[in-house]
Amino acid sequence: MMNAFLLSLGLVLVALGVTPAGTPARAEAPADVLAIGVPRPLQLAVDGRVLLVLSPGLRGDSAGEIYRVPLDGEAPLDLGGQPRIHIPFAADGGTTLGSLALDPGSDTLYLGEENGKRLWRLGGDGHLALYATGLRRLQGGSTLAFDATGRLLVVDYADRSDERATPGLEQLRDDDYRGPLVFRIELDPGFALPRRVANLLPLWPRAVRGRASGGLLPYLVAVAPLPRNEVLLLSSTGEIYRLSSDGAFSVFARLPRGQYNRINMVAGSDGTVYVSGGFFSGAVFRVTPDGTVTTVASGLVDPEGIALDARGVLYIAESGQHRILKIRTP
Repeated sequence: MMNAFLLSLGLVLVALGVTPAGTPARAEAPADVLAIGVPRPLQLAVDGRVLLVLSPGLRGDSAGEIYRVPLDGEAPLDLGGQPRIHIPFAADGGTTLGSLALDPGSDTLYLGEENGKRLWRLGGDGHLALYATGLRRLQGGSTLAFDATGRLLVVDYADRSDERATPGLEQLRDDDYRGPLVFRIELDPGFALPRRVANLLPLWPRAVRGRASGGLLPYLVAVAPLPRNEVLLLSSTGEIYRLSSDGAFSVFARLPRGQYNRINMVAGSDGTVYVSGGFFSGAVFRVTPDGTVTTVASGLVDPEGIALDARGVLYIAESGQHRILKIRTP
């Protein structure tokens, strides 16, 4: 009830022209509709002159569906009658897919189970294979991303409160680390599949000792690689952190105060970052290399997936309107 009241109050203030404190400057560009008729688009990735769209599907009988939208075709394209890749649920009761990353060195997609523990690999030939297991709790949004050298970044969260402990060893489970984990995975074809992420050392934090060690760390929901081997990480409360190549972890920028969940973050070649605000924000933000935040689109209904092409066009999955928008960035 309180959240609904605050949301209504915020809409009234905007209508009256009152700008809340901490609201970033606006530099909005007109948005064009690229595609319609896609059920709840969640994730986007640019593959040459084609936009890949991850959707949960309309009928609820699949883990996800992949649509292909030509970027140079007529717009808006109605995807309702277009062919798509249907990804079935895993035989052992897997969950729906909520994250997606395209390998820049191939046409292979990596997909994560939302609030699940596994990563899947979808080849250009349509072959689906289990790539990795042993994650703790992988969220949707930009929890998967490739860096410039083709390594897969993964944001995980260790929380074993829902796991059954071995009888007599409950106290050992209580001592386990709980908190965020960031992995950087080399895609070495020599490794047997599925990879066991639980056996890998995290990129961050580099020392995890006991339950209390992660208690004060931010709850991370998105990752985006930067040049010079740096990484940006977004917390659920809107702080953007920079993880430097030497392991230093510091605040880079702050989005407007709010709740950020199932959102996306993508970086351009110059280090400019775009962030979708998701359901609670309804906006898309631009963060310059010096940390300045501006709003590039607002009034959207649950903007989730975003992608940036080589021409500087930003694509936005407006999930609540079942459509894809495009905006020319500065």
